[in-house]
Amino acid sequence: MSDLDKYIAQLRSCKPIPEAAVRELCYKARELLIEESNVQIVDAPVTICGDIHGQFHDLMELFRVGGDVPDTNYLFMGDFVDRGFYSLESFLLLLSLKVRYPDRITLIRGNHESRQITTVYGFYDECMRKYGSANVWRYCCEVFDYLALAALVVGAGPSVGSGEEECELEVVQTNGEITRFRRDGPSLVNQPTGPPGSGASGSSKGGANHGGAILCVHGGLSPMIANVDSIRLLDRKQEVPHEGAMCDLLWSDPDEIDGWGLSPRGAGFLFGADIVKTFNHTNNLSLIARAHQLVMEGFKEMFDSSIVTVWSAPNYCYRCGNVAAILELNEENGGVLRSSGERGGGVVGGIGGGGMAVNAGPGRRYRVFEAAAQDGRGMPAKKPMADYFL
Repeated sequence: MSDLDKYIAQLRSCKPIPEAAVRELCYKARELLIEESNVQIVDAPVTICGDIHGQFHDLMELFRVGGDVPDTNYLFMGDFVDRGFYSLESFLLLLSLKVRYPDRITLIRGNHESRQITTVYGFYDECMRKYGSANVWRYCCEVFDYLALAALVVGAGPSVGSGEEECELEVVQTNGEITRFRRDGPSLVNQPTGPPGSGASGSSKGGANHGGAILCVHGGLSPMIANVDSIRLLDRKQEVPHEGAMCDLLWSDPDEIDGWGLSPRGAGFLFGADIVKTFNHTNNLSLIARAHQLVMEGFKEMFDSSIVTVWSAPNYCYRCGNVAAILELNEENGGVLRSSGERGGGVVGGIGGGGMAVNAGPGRRYRVFEAAAQDGRGMPAKKPMADYFL
């Protein structure tokens, strides 16, 4: 696309691009995505992000905190659309960055990257409102069908998922102030919040393979998937099914149970620590990173740091009051990576005065951030539906 940089600049200003440009962008994106595997291999260092849900200004805040593309290598774990006011601008910006810098941004599919879900939770209506027809929605849905189902991060520091090393946690305020906290020893994890399975905490003996890869998937595991190779065999180029392995990968949640359980969502399953430990051991994984659930603290590790939920939409639906987080998986390193890129060992303060610490090795760093300032957001013509939070 000869005008791609111009359209990226336009989207960064939260302005829709012409319908013809959307059609061409989606065509170019499909050409790229069809070459990707169901399980895309991503080299560390990489920054992993959870749900965005059309919160464009908070996506801009995420880039401010984590670094811009292509300087930072990003992996987004789906749910780009629905709920927020600017699903179109958010998804099209990420897609245009993917076309412009294909090796610096990886997009995998969430349960909201679906024709059925987007007709109910806002994206379809937004496309109709902004373009006057369903054409743009159709172009985007065709891209959804080509998105990878998972990613495998290789080359991260060997301490990722070890559950034994010091943590590094940064809280980035909207005014640019950074608060850091470091602590040795076992993980301190808050109690669960929200619906059953929503960011539940806990631990179990055993745990992760300290030197393995990191599997990134939107939802979770499936009783039909015993190994990563089984994911590679799925036919992903379709609408999200109502049941089966592909559905489970996008809909399932970890929970404080043994084995498998029925999900209150009506799709996917709940799965316990024993399932995660077995899957990680079988596949030589050090960690499973996933999104899909609102976490008030932005991220939540479970089962001796063998699985983590990352949530990247602060003040979800513009009313939940949560913070957001991104997860940086680095090669072997030490010290705290400051926003300026400077490394140092100093630690100042805590989180909101509370002094929370979450265990992570030097290969794993969380950055927690708040919603973007309200100034300049603008008000859309219509508010999104907000009665579904699972």
